[in-house]
Amino acid sequence: MNDLNILILSAGRRVELVQCFKAAAQKLQISAKVVAGDCSNIAPALYFADKAVVLPKIHEPNYIDEIINICKANEIALVIPTIDTDLLLLAEQKERIESISGTKLLLSDLNVVAICRDKVEFQRFLENHKFQIPKMYTNNELDSTELSYPLFIKPKSGSSSVNTFKVCNRAELNTYRQIVNQPIIQDYISGQEFTVDVFLDFSGKVITIVPRERIATRSGEISKGKIVKDTDIIEDVKRLVDVLKPIGHITVQLMKTEKGIEYIEINPRFGGGAPMSIKSGADSCENLYKLLMGEKLDYNESYRDQALFLRYDSAIALDENMEIIEW
Repeated sequence: MNDLNILILSAGRRVELVQCFKAAAQKLQISAKVVAGDCSNIAPALYFADKAVVLPKIHEPNYIDEIINICKANEIALVIPTIDTDLLLLAEQKERIESISGTKLLLSDLNVVAICRDKVEFQRFLENHKFQIPKMYTNNELDSTELSYPLFIKPKSGSSSVNTFKVCNRAELNTYRQIVNQPIIQDYISGQEFTVDVFLDFSGKVITIVPRERIATRSGEISKGKIVKDTDIIEDVKRLVDVLKPIGHITVQLMKTEKGIEYIEINPRFGGGAPMSIKSGADSCENLYKLLMGEKLDYNESYRDQALFLRYDSAIALDENMEIIEW
């Protein structure tokens, strides 16, 4: 069997994800190096990987070519995107990357990525398939209708909760509409917020669905969370991915409100809090290695319920040669 080397793009602070892939390879007793790539040579995750590579910035013209070169030079079996901003580009170039490098890209088809990245298209998709989502207002409705506050405003293609605001009155609405690029205005909803880690095989078959209650967040990413094996959420998310047809590890954001389950967004990639689900027993890293080895996986819920995760910052120090200082 060939080495099952993994390339994690835009590795940044994804130290836990790097460690999860390394732990899964060790558990399975397979030869698999984790290569971490980033446009900055001081991205923390680079120093926890088996090998680090510095990539061009996403919008530089040689970005895709350099990914292909790295895949060929390091015999990469699977490329894993981790940030929203390069998903459309990678989806557009997926066939080229895979055909030239012989590497698999863990990313859904372009039409799925396009729906997830465009909040207007995502709204229409869910409404057309009878899923609940907060009402979105047209410009005519915003300008001519007596609105009921609070509302919620966010950018059409935003990420990490940047430029998202609760809107409490007309003056705030007018101000935020000038600040937010291509604003989307919806009803503000409140309830119990969940992130759901869903893992599907390369053909779109669901393997695991893990709801995580979002107890606390920081900069849009979960900092405290609890695994909650909620049957209502699991069944509704099964229904959603059956019509959307993504692949790999995806992240679903939703709320349980007085109306039921209302969806917020889907990120067709590993989310920052994915290691919580992985460590609870729904090990997407291990599952990916098994799929690459040709194993067939079945749906299961054999992960630990009610596990509480408290995330925290840590640090490494580098010397003048960019080597880790052991204290």
